[in-house]
Amino acid sequence: MRVFVTGASGWIGSAVVPELIGAGHQVVGLARSDASAEALAAAGAGVVRGTLDDLDVLRGAAAASDGVVHLAFKHDIAFSGDFKGAGEADRRAVEVIGEALAGSGRPFTIASGTPAIPGHVATERDGHDPDLAAAARGEAPHVRAATAELTLSLAARGVRSSVVRLAPTNHGEGDNGFVPALIGIARDKGVSGYVGDGSNRWSAAHRLDSAHLFRLALEKAPAGSTLHAVAEEGVPVRVLAEVIGRQLGLPVVSVPAAEAEAHFSWLAAQVASNRAASSALTRELLDWRPVQPGLVEDLEQRHYFK
Repeated sequence: MRVFVTGASGWIGSAVVPELIGAGHQVVGLARSDASAEALAAAGAGVVRGTLDDLDVLRGAAAASDGVVHLAFKHDIAFSGDFKGAGEADRRAVEVIGEALAGSGRPFTIASGTPAIPGHVATERDGHDPDLAAAARGEAPHVRAATAELTLSLAARGVRSSVVRLAPTNHGEGDNGFVPALIGIARDKGVSGYVGDGSNRWSAAHRLDSAHLFRLALEKAPAGSTLHAVAEEGVPVRVLAEVIGRQLGLPVVSVPAAEAEAHFSWLAAQVASNRAASSALTRELLDWRPVQPGLVEDLEQRHYFK
């Protein structure tokens, strides 16, 4: 297939592109900078210059493709406080791509996140609020989840749509997500912390395993599929703190919930949350079998601490 990929030079995208090319697909990636364009060309992909705000570019590239993988998200403005703005841009991009693919039966796969369900291991059947897909523009309490539901609803319009929900941590060498942030906080504070008893868990996957799932979704996921890129159901946050403490030679401490925000800053809610998730249905549907190292094993290889 000729596959149009947004976010093609990002953390997940830079693994998805070679995964697709290695399987014989032709990839055209969206690039918003010269550096991104050069990285895509070096990986053997074609380049379309533009951003998520260039809706005509997205429409044309999607129409000219045999399938679309949408990974781009405005993380820069989301992490600076404008998550609503980032979510609205994401939704507009999905709407335009969906319109270009409507009635074609072509695949459209997007990235989302596994839901956090207190006291429960989230499955692919969870997190589907019927009100989300029809939520008022920009007013949904969970904007990105609403966009995922919008994508799934495209199945009724002749699009083979699917949503790949990513675990809270997609680890590997070069990771710049939650785990490196935890390491940075530990270095800054002089202790490696967790909240309460640290028994809350994060699901995890190596980014290469996640990239493989995106390819399988593109190639054969049924229309309207929700998939979980989860290799490990849940790694206790205390275990992560213990590995970080050992690698940095720092004491490992429990941070009271009332002090979590002061200690962990923007990461506090994530450190305290339970994000365990299952991928049993995904594995059964697509025969996805993660083969890369687990999160703790990856941390023990020390590339996170260079």
